[in-house]
Amino acid sequence: MQLNETVIRNVVEEVLSRLGNGAGTPVIAGGGYQGRFGLFTCVDEAVAAARDAFDQLSRRTIEDRKRIIDHIRRISIDQCVELGTMEMEETKIGRLEHKIEKLKVLGERTPGVEFLRTEVFSGDHGLAVIEYAPFGVVGAITPVTHSLPTITGNAVNMIASGNTLVINPHPGGKRVATEGVRRFNEAIYRDLGIDNLISLITEPTLETADAIFKHRDVALICVTGGPGVARAAMRQSKRAIVAGPGNPPVVVDETADLDHAARCIIQGAAYDNNLLCISEKQVFVVDRVFDAMMAAMERAGAVRLTPSEVDAFTRVAITSVGEGDKKHDVPSRDFLGKDATVLAAGIGKTISPNVELIFGEAEESNPFVPVEQMMPFLPFVRARNVDEAIEMAYRSEHDFKHTAIIHSKNVDHMTRMGKLLDTTLFVKNGPSMAGLGLGGEGFISFSIATPTGEGPTTPLTFTRSRRCSMIDNLRILGKQGVESGE
Repeated sequence: MQLNETVIRNVVEEVLSRLGNGAGTPVIAGGGYQGRFGLFTCVDEAVAAARDAFDQLSRRTIEDRKRIIDHIRRISIDQCVELGTMEMEETKIGRLEHKIEKLKVLGERTPGVEFLRTEVFSGDHGLAVIEYAPFGVVGAITPVTHSLPTITGNAVNMIASGNTLVINPHPGGKRVATEGVRRFNEAIYRDLGIDNLISLITEPTLETADAIFKHRDVALICVTGGPGVARAAMRQSKRAIVAGPGNPPVVVDETADLDHAARCIIQGAAYDNNLLCISEKQVFVVDRVFDAMMAAMERAGAVRLTPSEVDAFTRVAITSVGEGDKKHDVPSRDFLGKDATVLAAGIGKTISPNVELIFGEAEESNPFVPVEQMMPFLPFVRARNVDEAIEMAYRSEHDFKHTAIIHSKNVDHMTRMGKLLDTTLFVKNGPSMAGLGLGGEGFISFSIATPTGEGPTTPLTFTRSRRCSMIDNLRILGKQGVESGE
């Protein structure tokens, strides 16, 4: 997507100036929570407002829910350039065109009320109807990598199923989250008279996240983020839906269409500079086609680093944190989500600004293999055969059960990898995002609950089952008069 730089700059300056000056901040109406448009500094107030909004929503129809989420969709689509640009300016990670595209696509394709269903069982002893009811107030934690897009997808899903939500955004993306939530709530309030369906903590901290987790009126937790926040959510006494970390491996065997594989790998790994949890992070290639695969990557537009350049880049782009047994490798913040040109410049290499991805050969022991690096560099590792490639892929995925990709025309190889890695998303012969319906079949979600097993979330994810039974009646099939003994 090509954007006029002057337009982008004007949009950013206007929006950030307005937020920085406090313009657009709603005034509390009548001492209550109406007119706040979802913006709070106090967790107790945010939850109380969301609880009040839930009580109002509970008295509305499914059609009203659709009208509500249609406002969220419309704003995400129509204002994607402005809001996506704002997110890019605030977080300074990823790629602008992808920030914009994510909002547009989530507005268009996030599952809504059409995913709700009712189940019916009938038999000799009557009728049982199973409906899927909301929990109430959902506490949500969202990441800096996709601040407003995650909020957009979660809000559509959760409100479609009848819930309201309280969000603790990542501090690094709080300003765009605040502006997006304000716009969503204001549009909904002007149309349907319900405010604070989405409540947000405007100054989020670890303490406010913990307060949301533990609040008695928060019925359900949904976390999208790294391993720390995922573990914190799963320690709570209430149900948690946790979208945890991933480190998706790619296997390329000797039967693969190498040029197609290269294009797919670049498309997936370079998208938003590799910030997606589903993005290709490391590639294991059968030795027989390894050199040909590297050549295919170059033909597709990626830039190959020499072995010495890979070593140099590893030294500057991977760092260690923690002490003793807790010491571990992490990606350097200086390179996280940055363009390929920035990565290359880190080792004194100049590449074209059109290059989306750099890559190079590495050993399995290279830190880039086990670390979820979230930058547009891919390590390629040689494997003696497909069995070794799959084994290495399994080790690098850490049993997160998140995402794995294979390029192959051999069904046995696909089956073997699918069984061993046991991932939530398993993509064959396509880019990683095809597993979320972007270029493949299915639906999109930016909260992929792997540790807790729900997978890509839908409105049904945020519901509880209710069964209503009618005994010995309303079964209109069968012979008339059997129950009365006739």
